[in-house]
Amino acid sequence: MSTYEATYRRSQEDPGQFWLEAAADIEWTVPPTEALDSSSAPMYRWFPGAELNVSSNALDRHVAGGRADQAALVYDSAVLGTVTTYTYRELLSAVEKAAGALAELGVVKGDRVIIYMPMIPEALISMLACARLGAIHSVVFGGFAPKELAARIEDAEPKAIVTASGGIEPSRRVEYLPNVSQAMEMSTHQVNHVLVKDREGFENSLSSVPSAGAQWHDYDAVVSAAAPHPAVPVLATDPLYILYTSGTTGKPKGVVRDSGGYTVAMQWSMKNIYGVGPGETMFTASDVGWVVGHSYIVYAPLIAGATTVLYEGKPVGTPDAGAFWRVVSQHGAKVLFTAPTALRAIRKSDPAGEFIQNTPRPTLKALFAAGERLDPDTSRWIEDALGVPVIDNWWQTETGWPIASNPFGLEELPRKIGSPTFAVPGYDVRILDAFGEDLTEPNVEGNIAIKLPLPPGTLATLWGSDDRYKSSYLDAFPGYYTTGDSGYVDEDKYLFVMGRTDDVINVSGHRLSTGAMEQVVASHPAVAECAVIGVADPLKGQRPSGYVVLKSGVDIPEEELRKELIGLVRQDIGPVADFKDVAIVGALPKTRSGKILRKTMRQIADGEEYVVPSTIEDPSVIEELLSILRAV
Repeated sequence: MSTYEATYRRSQEDPGQFWLEAAADIEWTVPPTEALDSSSAPMYRWFPGAELNVSSNALDRHVAGGRADQAALVYDSAVLGTVTTYTYRELLSAVEKAAGALAELGVVKGDRVIIYMPMIPEALISMLACARLGAIHSVVFGGFAPKELAARIEDAEPKAIVTASGGIEPSRRVEYLPNVSQAMEMSTHQVNHVLVKDREGFENSLSSVPSAGAQWHDYDAVVSAAAPHPAVPVLATDPLYILYTSGTTGKPKGVVRDSGGYTVAMQWSMKNIYGVGPGETMFTASDVGWVVGHSYIVYAPLIAGATTVLYEGKPVGTPDAGAFWRVVSQHGAKVLFTAPTALRAIRKSDPAGEFIQNTPRPTLKALFAAGERLDPDTSRWIEDALGVPVIDNWWQTETGWPIASNPFGLEELPRKIGSPTFAVPGYDVRILDAFGEDLTEPNVEGNIAIKLPLPPGTLATLWGSDDRYKSSYLDAFPGYYTTGDSGYVDEDKYLFVMGRTDDVINVSGHRLSTGAMEQVVASHPAVAECAVIGVADPLKGQRPSGYVVLKSGVDIPEEELRKELIGLVRQDIGPVADFKDVAIVGALPKTRSGKILRKTMRQIADGEEYVVPSTIEDPSVIEELLSILRAV
């Protein structure tokens, strides 16, 4: 039996003992004596009665344990051309002072603090300062418009907001302060204090924005004058943070992460999934506003005693497609974690991989990808270019850490392109039919669900609404958490995630995955990326329609390419797919975290009312696609 198989079996046969053993790797003020509280099932709680402080686990224990002078945080700003390194001692001091500043403004255990910041050290410091006080942070991605920020203020009811003058993009500067002011004016909840980290080169300052009833403070002045604050013990079951899922309509869903279970899961996952330990460096190219940033820029690397890289820049354009490899080389990263969309952008700009070949990367041992489907063509390209394992790992905002992955740190398993390999120990992943019955035959697509209880570190509930948590995730299949994704398990038990369940379309009575069609289309050597959506058809119910972005330098007649792509889908999936519509486009509409807005595209194509999500990266892409989508 392999190491993975033995570990997974233990996690299923005796989960309580398994996670109590994992809990011994972190520092508790009151150690747990019980792993799981099932008394209010399906509302499970991990490590009831135990106490700890997450900030202390990320900082204090490493300073006390001999890592005070080791690099904890490397802030690499490609947009400013600067690099700043914080040792564990220096980062602890900054967090102690920031916690003291928040405490002097009246923030106490259980209060909420919204953090609306770009990728600068103060974002990470503010998160850890909240954790130090036992306050609950809610990081809102800095690109959100005032309406979306207001909705989160309304729901979380924060006592304070920590923000900055703005964010820096390759071609522009994004002013944050007017957004914060407008959001507070739109919300009925009164925020008491706003702390502003001043950055040079922005039009708006503390003196130029309306107060909106709150007291506005200069972050540096308040923090420098504050007394250092000690870590406040909290219950393992107390919330650490709220992270809102990106909704376009209705009240946002605030995923609640607990303190104890999350700390245990972060420590375990760094060692066993990512293979990064004390003194090693992890470069996660994401944003602290997303779950990947929360878990693998901020908390997990520091809890594990590693060095984390906070990168302010883009995969291309700051200054070129070699940016990631420069960071890996310069800072000695062992692991790079990014989104498939970033890899596709790099490939489009540097199809021959010249920047990769020209940058030495002796420390890099693996590349992890998550956030959306890692298409086989991109996976093969980047693995061939880098010469290290490329590991697809699948998870969600709700779970906080991987559901399925190749456990690189525990045991590197044979990989299958297009699959995130197996369920991670702790997750009992099932494929269910429409009636909630197990689909035991291989290669039969169904609903991916996870048998309860979920492991530590996953969502405890939704902020302010246990009932909404149950109706959103637990009611569809009693006894299971519904992921909302469809997929299948092959004859070797490898999991394949095909996309959201609304990506399954019905063509003349046949249920087909647009994700499977995308994989085929993306395999064509001329295709940089693509999207396939199901559009309404009066005869067949739905029919697939493809939208393709070409690689740089491709010279092929469009009609010839269309015929080749249609032929590929017919060959790999069959005539039943009825794949006949292909449009060549300049770009696909995406959120800032890289997800393609397939639902919005489908709504436009079907002539339905649609809302352009506030998370869209470039609204002009939708405008350019309108005529193409409506002509389908």
